[in-house]
Amino acid sequence: MKPSLSLGLIVLAATLWSVQTLADADNTEQLIERKVEQKWQEYLESEAFESRVEAVILQFIEKQQQARVEQQRTARGTLMNNIAPIDPATDRIRGAEDAAFTLIEYSDFECPFCKRFHSTAREFIERNSEVNWVYRHFPLDFHNPGAQKQAEAAECAGELGGNEQFWRYTDRIYERTRSNGKGFPVENLVPLAVEIGLDENAFESCFDSERYRDKVLQQFANGQASGVSGTPGSFLRHNASDETVPISGAQPLAVLEQVLQQLRQAVE
Repeated sequence: MKPSLSLGLIVLAATLWSVQTLADADNTEQLIERKVEQKWQEYLESEAFESRVEAVILQFIEKQQQARVEQQRTARGTLMNNIAPIDPATDRIRGAEDAAFTLIEYSDFECPFCKRFHSTAREFIERNSEVNWVYRHFPLDFHNPGAQKQAEAAECAGELGGNEQFWRYTDRIYERTRSNGKGFPVENLVPLAVEIGLDENAFESCFDSERYRDKVLQQFANGQASGVSGTPGSFLRHNASDETVPISGAQPLAVLEQVLQQLRQAVE
């Protein structure tokens, strides 16, 4: 065989081998791709994949819920930080001033739920000597002018007779009012003061001056800033730590006792 022919055959053989090698490589790559696709499809249709997806979804939901809870806790904490500090010089306090816990109530004399809650709160502090009670005014607009005027009258009773007469006057209104705006006539406010032993002229002068109008409105505004939107709106506070729990509505005695127990445990 001539040299040039042999060389040509060698080149041809090498070329054919390269082509075959490339073809084999392409086939192998395609085979791998098909296998990967097949395995991936099997995984997508498997229980393991469904379980993994479910776990990821549940994890996402849990994180979202935790985020919402934290936002609500932060918002609630911000609102409760707005509660005006207890001041014996201006607040009406029932019970020992140095009590470990305080029930702070924002209330409306013409609210039927406040009427129900009033006796519950009184029993609560009588049963728990470590709790005192601060009453703040929250006269709802649709109960006015009655609720506003009753609040001003109660403050006049407190001015003339201190905390004792404030609470006596307050108790009598709640005992007698039929609630809902016109439950205790405004014209009966002065006679009620005389009934509990206050000087008629001094009380009438205080009441007619409306000098407690702004105090009542300021307490209403502070209640709103603290998150109160309806009455009664209350908070149970541990005074040493300022740890505070909101109590919405006319809750029964058992709930107040439960909140107190939880608060005791939280501050131990």
